[in-house]
Amino acid sequence: MGAPTPPIAFGGDAADVTARLNAAFVDVDAALLERLRGACGEVTVEAAALAEASRDWWPLAMVWALDGQVAARAAAVARPTSVAEIAAVLQIANESRVPVTPAAGRSGVCGASVPIHGGIVLDLCALSGIVDVDHESMVLNVRAGTFGTPLEDELRSSYGVTVGHWPQSMDLSTVGGWLACRGAGQHSTRYGKIEDIVVGLDVVLADGRTITTGGAPRAAVGPDLTQLFVGSEGTLGVITSARLKLHPTPVATRTAAFGFPSFREGLDACRRLMHRGATPAVLRLYDAIEGERNFQTGGHHPLLVLDEGDPTIIDAVMAVVAEECSSAAPLDAALVDRWLEHRNDVSAVEALISKGYVVDTMEIAARWRDLPAIYDAASSAIAGVEHTLVASAHQSHSYGDGACLYFTFAGQPPVDGRDAYYRAAWDAGTNAVLANGGALSHHHGIGLNRARFVREALGDAFDVLVAAKHALDPNGILNPGKLGLPSPFGPSPAWP
Repeated sequence: MGAPTPPIAFGGDAADVTARLNAAFVDVDAALLERLRGACGEVTVEAAALAEASRDWWPLAMVWALDGQVAARAAAVARPTSVAEIAAVLQIANESRVPVTPAAGRSGVCGASVPIHGGIVLDLCALSGIVDVDHESMVLNVRAGTFGTPLEDELRSSYGVTVGHWPQSMDLSTVGGWLACRGAGQHSTRYGKIEDIVVGLDVVLADGRTITTGGAPRAAVGPDLTQLFVGSEGTLGVITSARLKLHPTPVATRTAAFGFPSFREGLDACRRLMHRGATPAVLRLYDAIEGERNFQTGGHHPLLVLDEGDPTIIDAVMAVVAEECSSAAPLDAALVDRWLEHRNDVSAVEALISKGYVVDTMEIAARWRDLPAIYDAASSAIAGVEHTLVASAHQSHSYGDGACLYFTFAGQPPVDGRDAYYRAAWDAGTNAVLANGGALSHHHGIGLNRARFVREALGDAFDVLVAAKHALDPNGILNPGKLGLPSPFGPSPAWP
């Protein structure tokens, strides 16, 4: 079990919180509320509960919270404890044409769990726990509302296994959230992103039907329907449980650190070792700005490396790493320990926003050939936005064909210009990424914040996504306003 962690304190009583954005609001009247309570053990319309359930960790909305506002406000919160209750709530909402926004840990940073058009927030936190651990096949069956840290603790202590998925939001997020936004853990170079880890799902559709996908290690029974729902952010169905790959708990760990004279040279070293088949769990390259800020490494562009698992395998991996980084300056491997100690600390975001700064991160993915140009173009574009104080980046997830760049920016615009600055910084960075061949998102997803870019990012394939939405959710009740999809409840609001 677990509960969502509030991102920042409201600037006033939670019961008095109002909606910031102007979007069409769908209410839950007394008759509908009675039906919902007959289908679900807990349904609340208490004002403070509605305010808290209507937000996530979207940094811009954290700014609004200081003014006693959320982006949008639900009309009711339903907290089912079973798949049957979820199915009943969705069937009622579908018949009544009331929007439903699935949520659990609400750790997302793009506004994906914000109920843009009111309606019902479907809180899945009570649907938690391990269903089964198949040791022979190394497959876990787990409910979607299970939080990351207690899951890993139980897997390691009771079963001697790990999923290997370690997002920065580990303490704040749930299995369903990882899948809904196509998340990545910090050890993804060894274990893969969540779409590589998942092998099957249970999903409740908009009309209340329940389906099961996947199950075999490989199959050729038409398209992979599991991957249709991974990354769909609750717009195509509600994930209720998942089958995930497991690995033995690692018995050995190796670390190293290197300093490169340029970010480009560090990227090239990462590319070379990946092409040789070395896949260390952690391969994190920081530009000099972030290196100095986090590790006091001066003009170096530091690369942190960690691998874990079977000693024979990881020794070979680290030998390849050492060879490909032989021209770089050796740094103290204790830097990796420093990163491990603080990697999930998100308190700095709240502290900066409380002091009047506007901050955010923008992670993207691209091929190796395009990464240097994207780093230069996006960093420069964000830095060029008026009121930007700093724009920096690190490379955090590597693959054979490319990697993820993770940009961070901070600005200090006037109070009445915060929304405009935030949008301008995102527009500048995103346009630079897309113009240079990058993907819109690597693991944070789309939500509300990136919705305006999806059609451009997908091109004509966007129409295929729209068709899938219409086929699975013809009344458009599931998480409207997200992924840039058209909604029967009206257009998504813009800001500023």
